[in-house]
Amino acid sequence: MVNIGIAGAYGAFGQKHLDALDNIPDAKVTTIFGPDKDKIEGLASERGIAKACSNFEDFLASDVEAIILSTPTQLHAEQSIAAMRAGKHTFAETPMADSLADALAMEEVQKETGVVGMVGHVRRFNPSHQWIKNRIDAGEFNIQQMGGQTFFFRRNNTNANGGLRSWTDHLLWHHACHTIDLFMYQTGEMPLEVFGLQGPAHPDLGIALDMTIGMKTPSEKLCTLSLSFNNDGPFGTFFRYIGDTGTYIAHYDDLMDGRENKIDLSGVAVSNNGIELIDREFISAIQEGREPNSSFAQGLAAMQVMQKLEDQMGVLKA
Repeated sequence: MVNIGIAGAYGAFGQKHLDALDNIPDAKVTTIFGPDKDKIEGLASERGIAKACSNFEDFLASDVEAIILSTPTQLHAEQSIAAMRAGKHTFAETPMADSLADALAMEEVQKETGVVGMVGHVRRFNPSHQWIKNRIDAGEFNIQQMGGQTFFFRRNNTNANGGLRSWTDHLLWHHACHTIDLFMYQTGEMPLEVFGLQGPAHPDLGIALDMTIGMKTPSEKLCTLSLSFNNDGPFGTFFRYIGDTGTYIAHYDDLMDGRENKIDLSGVAVSNNGIELIDREFISAIQEGREPNSSFAQGLAAMQVMQKLEDQMGVLKA
């Protein structure tokens, strides 16, 4: 049994991890953290969790073996480094940091401490993308182009559940990170060419609400990603894989062919929930003393690409 602590537990993704870990027999959430004392204690009472902390140092001092950070992006590096130095196996939600320098520091501390360090690149684990990866690995499918659309209607600081945030989300240093990592994971290549374009800054949020990113690998596979916080319609990320033997459309844990016929994914993994599957990998890596799929070290490639895009575009940050 691995005792887990979740930081940012009452946020949208903190609650998704709580739900996912309920389905994993080898994991138990024993401590949760959130800066609002009343909210975190109320959640602990509601979920039957033994300990609630509103101070991060108290959280790290608890007897958990591993922590999941579902906290603001800007805190991932600082909190991950503190957690690893406290001897805790550490899972940081995507992105692992909001600069390449901070990500490199995280990877260095992971090597120094020897604990498991993992970043939440959940697209690697969604059954839809696993199905594609299995076909690629079997030599049955070759990507020619991947198109991604990440659309939200987010002109204020709200999370996926519509709750108010105290921090500002970012199209590049969060949402694009998922697709950049996935494209490299599926193709097995680092992009040789990248470009980015961004729209004007929002007067209140201070960030661009529209962005376009393009990538090309050495073997000339292409990826085009469109991102917007201005989209008034269904939200989320949609992927279109165009390959030599077919076309596939992926949306989180669901997959269709190019004519929108649903593909049965029931035999791909032990669950159809990508967050549960990534949490299972974190637990297994701890138990087996090995590097996880989507380790901090593996996450550096996406960070390098995003840093290149930021330097190229002069990305606007809040």
